[in-house]
Amino acid sequence: MRYPASEKAEIIQLVEQSHLPAKRTLDKLGIPRATFYRWYDRYREGGPEALADHRSRPDRVWNRIPDDVRRQIIALALEVPELSPRGLAVRFTDEQKYFVSEASVYRLLKAHDLVTSPAYVVIKAANEFKDKTTAINQLWQTDFTYRAPRPTVGEAYDWNAKEKGGLKKK
Repeated sequence: MRYPASEKAEIIQLVEQSHLPAKRTLDKLGIPRATFYRWYDRYREGGPEALADHRSRPDRVWNRIPDDVRRQIIALALEVPELSPRGLAVRFTDEQKYFVSEASVYRLLKAHDLVTSPAYVVIKAANEFKDKTTAINQLWQTDFTYRAPRPTVGEAYDWNAKEKGGLKKK
């Protein structure tokens, strides 16, 4: 639970003025000793103002792409709109000698609404096959990809053989 600075100062005064030991007072208040002494150290060094909450996030992320580089990537994307995020990342790295990942370029383009949806071609199913079957199992060959049979125990196959079917027993 987060306490405002005024409550922290009040707790410090309560512990200081208590006739009980600090440990027992803190136990009754339900505040861990480590937390109290961290507050107390801040209070002694900087007064009540030092008890205010501080942001836990750092001001600058260590691997954030600088703003001028971001602007250059956006300018390149606007200059060459046909390039994908991968193509933009490669081209930017080659031209500017500054590495940016494809994912970073994608996130940057998405943040600026510059990501285009891929052009999907809708394929409608036909009522019948264009190439009619002439043998019994030809229909199955259009539905499944061919997989070579697995060797059984005791059999060895030469997978690189150039014979019919690509298999040859040794």
